[in-house]
Amino acid sequence: MFSPLSIVLIVVLYMGLLFGLAQWVEKRAQARGTHKGSSWVYALSMAVFFTSWTFYGSIGFAVHSGMLFLAIYIGALISVIFWWSTLKRMVAVKEGFRITSIADFISTRYRRSQRIAALVTLIALSGIAPYIALQLTAVIKSYSLITGVSHTLSPGFTGFLVTLMMIAFTIIFGIRRLDPTERHQGMVAVLVAECLVKLAAFLIVGLSVVYIGFGGFDHLVYLLDDMQVTQLTSFTANQHSGVLWLTLIVLGFAAIQLLPRQFHVAVVENSDQNHIKTAMWMFPLYLILINLFVIPIAAAGLIYELPLGSADYFMILVPQYLGQKGLTLLAFIGGFAAATGMIIVSTMTLSTMAANHLVLPFCERFSRLEPLRAFMLQIRWIMAALILLASYLLAMRLGDTYLLASMGLISFAAVLQFAPALLLGMFWRHGNSIGAMTGLLSGYLIWGYTLIIPAMIREGWLPGYLLEEGLLGFHWLRPEALFGLDYLPAITHSVIWSLLFNTLFYLLGSWFYHPQKAERSLTREFLSAMLSKQMSAKARPTGLDAYIALESKMVEAHSLLARYLNHEKAETAIERITEDLQVHNKDYITIIELMEFHRMLEQVLAGSIGAASAHSAMEERISYTEREASDLKALYSHIVGELQGQIRVVTQNPDQDEHAPSGYLLLDELQHQVDDLKNTIEKQQSALNKMEEKLEQQYQDIFDYRLEAQKLRHENEVLRQQLIKEDSGSS
Repeated sequence: MFSPLSIVLIVVLYMGLLFGLAQWVEKRAQARGTHKGSSWVYALSMAVFFTSWTFYGSIGFAVHSGMLFLAIYIGALISVIFWWSTLKRMVAVKEGFRITSIADFISTRYRRSQRIAALVTLIALSGIAPYIALQLTAVIKSYSLITGVSHTLSPGFTGFLVTLMMIAFTIIFGIRRLDPTERHQGMVAVLVAECLVKLAAFLIVGLSVVYIGFGGFDHLVYLLDDMQVTQLTSFTANQHSGVLWLTLIVLGFAAIQLLPRQFHVAVVENSDQNHIKTAMWMFPLYLILINLFVIPIAAAGLIYELPLGSADYFMILVPQYLGQKGLTLLAFIGGFAAATGMIIVSTMTLSTMAANHLVLPFCERFSRLEPLRAFMLQIRWIMAALILLASYLLAMRLGDTYLLASMGLISFAAVLQFAPALLLGMFWRHGNSIGAMTGLLSGYLIWGYTLIIPAMIREGWLPGYLLEEGLLGFHWLRPEALFGLDYLPAITHSVIWSLLFNTLFYLLGSWFYHPQKAERSLTREFLSAMLSKQMSAKARPTGLDAYIALESKMVEAHSLLARYLNHEKAETAIERITEDLQVHNKDYITIIELMEFHRMLEQVLAGSIGAASAHSAMEERISYTEREASDLKALYSHIVGELQGQIRVVTQNPDQDEHAPSGYLLLDELQHQVDDLKNTIEKQQSALNKMEEKLEQQYQDIFDYRLEAQKLRHENEVLRQQLIKEDSGSS
């Protein structure tokens, strides 16, 4: 056993080294003046997917269910195959719209709806915060095992200390800046270091257990055969193995793309789309290595007859049984690294989502709270602290109960609800905001009713009659036997019904609701952005008269940014925009330059408060004079007519054109028209190329035909001459 003080000092030293690494990496990046990271660093950071649930829980899963623990990872591997189609599209959209989180991504796809963003945030909080509690519990329990201090007798000090450390390091590593779309090289370096630590710890402990404890794999296999421990390598250790395999594969497939922490490291932190190619082979390799010794360590625990109730912690208990203090400490550090990596990134992303899509809209609605908008960074710190403290209290309340033990799969089932809105929305342009809202809401409610309610009943928090009699006494509304489906495992039952209702309502809502033109335009721009490597933020040539005073527009922009950023950052952002537009030396700008100015202003704002909130703020706070609005509509009518090849006469009163957007929406519509024209030109060029190839082939065929015909005429002439000679000779 180790003394509690020594473990605390080791943990503090470990985290201090990580902090030093983060500082060194960020200073090095600033000195080089580049934010483009390494492809292998990006790929390794994706291994934050493997938490303490993998490091400890996979062994316990194998002890009780055999090879079923692999199902989640098989689903993840299948998902990796599609990364070049899905992940690449997400990164392209992130570059164009300054996406900050998965809630921002989904809401941007559906008219930048704040309601959808808030709902996605609530789902993420409901599903991930308890999963953070699971990580805290793993740290506390592993600490108790190696120190001999019962976590049931003194959970307060240990757990609270760990939680405070997580709050501090989450803020230090992940929430030091307001703009979460900026590269967090320091945080990513910490993630990579922790991914390497947990992998090295798992491999070293696994190899040592096999060779120190059993003298090699051969003897271990012999002992397993002799003890007839066959459940470890069984693929059907459970009576519902078939449906459970399929369910866990589906959950793994969705989790690797939809978990908020995975979305952040894979999309928000991506600096080059080509890095995805490296991740597509490095991530599967990491997955194989970190699962290589799951069965051997589980087998060692069974052979040594360690308590089955502690199977999740065989990684620590087996080295402890062998008297290997160094290995025991290494196993603890590996599990600590696996837990803290997940906690830091998940808390950072959840606090960003909660601040942008729950707190900020609340402040916007009540005028007395408006001054809080200038303290968004501090609000994120508070949200991070609240999320971690709530997770800690939940972990203490649940202890080792059924609900906490099941939280990993319950969390995966929660994020599965993002699948229809996100994955279908990336490929089906007819999906709309009503479909997304109704789908997400129905899936969320079914998830809660079929998984959370039964778990709360088992904890004694709710009356048990609901499980037997159903909601309002309707037998077919029993939470674990919805519509009479009572022969499936709880997780499979919930996944089937929640995903079915979610997808069905998404399709029905999208089918029956006809979105407004603004939403259709944004959808086309969103889908078009997926096909480009990166949306340019530079100015486009205008050719129009400059009559708009730039100074007044800069004051208006500064007033808007100052509501969310400090004075210095607002000034810097405006200076950068004017330099990119090449108007910093001008007194007056053109109408299109003004639209570009506002478009780039929204991108800056989106990086701080999210795309949905930024768009709402722009529409609310940015104004146009009567002449500017009139010119915008006239310009819209003229440009659209030319782009479509249907130039029409613009009326003297452009307000009569009911189809023309007004104000800030003009540029979105013009961009859509340009994108449509580009797509049309590309299609026409492709068709023209094919026609030219076909015509060239026809020319070649005609030439070959002529050669063949000429050859045949020559041969016929030769034959005719021969016949004439033969006839003359015979006569």
